[in-house]
Amino acid sequence: MAELGIGITGCAGRMGRMLVAEASATPDCRVVAGVEAKGNPAIGRDLGELAGIGPIGVKAGDDPAALFQAADVVIDFSTPPAGVVSAILAAQHKKPLLLGTTGLSAAQSDAVRTAAKTVPIVWPPNTSLGITLMMAMVQDVARRLGLEWDIEIVEMHHKHKVDAPSGTALALGQAAATGRGIDLVKNSARGRDGVTGARQDGAIGFAVLRGGDVAGDHTVIFAGAGERLELTHRAASRQIFAKGAIKAALWLGQPGRKPGLYGMKDVLGL
Repeated sequence: MAELGIGITGCAGRMGRMLVAEASATPDCRVVAGVEAKGNPAIGRDLGELAGIGPIGVKAGDDPAALFQAADVVIDFSTPPAGVVSAILAAQHKKPLLLGTTGLSAAQSDAVRTAAKTVPIVWPPNTSLGITLMMAMVQDVARRLGLEWDIEIVEMHHKHKVDAPSGTALALGQAAATGRGIDLVKNSARGRDGVTGARQDGAIGFAVLRGGDVAGDHTVIFAGAGERLELTHRAASRQIFAKGAIKAALWLGQPGRKPGLYGMKDVLGL
């Protein structure tokens, strides 16, 4: 198998640097391009040096179109506006895309879905294997337990995260709603303050914590009369997300991958 050329948007960020290191250490992968926003001090520097692994002969640029021309698959863990640009460029250049960015608006999400009609896009709320399995378990538990069991989702991330609840928390809520056969939007409680009254039966609640450098903690609580079941996933390092992203990129790069919007379940064959 020929080496898969990986392009990384946001290559100087925390996830970008981890992706460079992970891709460089993965057989059948090679980092061929990386971009940052114009004016970023990392532009012109070697991606390997930015990632702390030594020079790899590829310098950070500021032209996303050139990145898509050079790469076989592009990975984007940047910002919602940049993610939309990546989706549009992916469709124009007919290159698969792994989009790891959450917090997109409805219009931005529609742009990604439109691009996925032309090229394969993996757009998961989380790229870790553990979270992917947890979502499947949450859906199954929610299906098996009755509406008398209350569902609460608690998530914590580092203080720099700008969207809440996290995309992963919302995906866990959607898994629970799917298991119950209900609409999440119409059956969710997001933000309680003051005298809120009794808890609405059947609602799926969300609680958000922010602080420190927490990579990502998620707990789904099923609270019944006299007993409680909790499913928890804790990310000790962002490296797990980089590993999952490279696995998804290799999956996307397989010959004959059809256009469409995919998730980590598809990547893992679940």
